[in-house]
Amino acid sequence: MDGRSIIAGYEIVSRMVPTFFFVGVTTRNSSIMSVFPRWVEALGRSNVMIEGIDHPLHDDHELYRQTVAQIKFNPLSLGALVTSHKIDILEAAGEMFDFLDPYAKITGEVSCISKRNGSLEGHAKDPITAGLSLDAVLGKDYFARKNAHVMIFGAGGTGAAISLHLINKKDPADRPRRVVVVNRSKPRLDKLRAMVEGLETDIAFEYILNEDQGLNDEIVEDLPEGSIVINATGMGKDRLGSPVSDQGLFPKNGIAWEINYRGELDFWHQAMAQREGRGVIVEDG
Repeated sequence: MDGRSIIAGYEIVSRMVPTFFFVGVTTRNSSIMSVFPRWVEALGRSNVMIEGIDHPLHDDHELYRQTVAQIKFNPLSLGALVTSHKIDILEAAGEMFDFLDPYAKITGEVSCISKRNGSLEGHAKDPITAGLSLDAVLGKDYFARKNAHVMIFGAGGTGAAISLHLINKKDPADRPRRVVVVNRSKPRLDKLRAMVEGLETDIAFEYILNEDQGLNDEIVEDLPEGSIVINATGMGKDRLGSPVSDQGLFPKNGIAWEINYRGELDFWHQAMAQREGRGVIVEDG
């Protein structure tokens, strides 16, 4: 049976087996809970189990610190995958990490927590993973071929990661001339703006503070043909609804990317309804 001890003021649960954590909102519904056992079996580490840790969105900082402390101080707590709380965890517990990778420092988020030789390490993997996904969707020279813009709903971890990936594209043909970021809260929008302004880029970024669907519809409809519209919010997964209304029109022959991979996925359904009439290409996950 698991025991408990107090270390550095935090209650730490000892583990009988190596445990990897999945930090989210409703983790039991995630596909990783069924996929993970197959991964560890393929890696010859079938003794490692996965356990979900659920936090409400923007939880109390001390509760985030408790989660990080469990990983840091228990030898059989191996690390964690973080979704939905990537920025909040780093803001709450940043000084508890012994190492942050360059992307974590730039984006101000951690999506992966690992341990190496007693060191607690935080990594931001979204600029790599989201970037690879976007590249696979767009192909080479998309923006030169289409003269398209990018619109990102959500200035959190994923929105920042996609922005960073686009900025880092070396070939101008793979960079859009314009990126519009819409977010409902000012602090996250300001944080992304500060990140972009600290980097060298020829992309024109626009930052819009808004949560009104009608205004979002107008912004989307003003995009040129072939543009990419990305739902990088929790709407349709952790929160109800979509950034746009059912009456909103996606860019003709454009791309709608629903980042969410489960839930009601309202944005995905709205885009799917315009595949034939407007030639919208719909991607998910």
